[in-house]
Amino acid sequence: MKTASPFLELDQGPRVRVHFDGRPFDLPEGANLAAALLAAGVGVFRHTPVSGAPRAPYCMMGACFECLVEIDGVVRQACMIEVTEGLRIARPHEEPTDDPE
Repeated sequence: MKTASPFLELDQGPRVRVHFDGRPFDLPEGANLAAALLAAGVGVFRHTPVSGAPRAPYCMMGACFECLVEIDGVVRQACMIEVTEGLRIARPHEEPTDDPE
């Protein structure tokens, strides 16, 4: 069941394996991707193209575009995606790294 806050869903249900920048994460299936990645410790979702400044989710409702990630070669808003088994997520326009930030 969806709740008013995407963070309230994080302790519910089975976990599935996804990869963000090559790192494996076990996230709650069906949870909001942005909320789940934040709760798992991912602090930087992308870097701005001009200055390289780090960005992370801000509005959590699809209005600000700060949470952009690349999934299957398509740049999408993480706050508008549900966690599903096997997602391969990367920072847009960047090579995968082992850097925890």
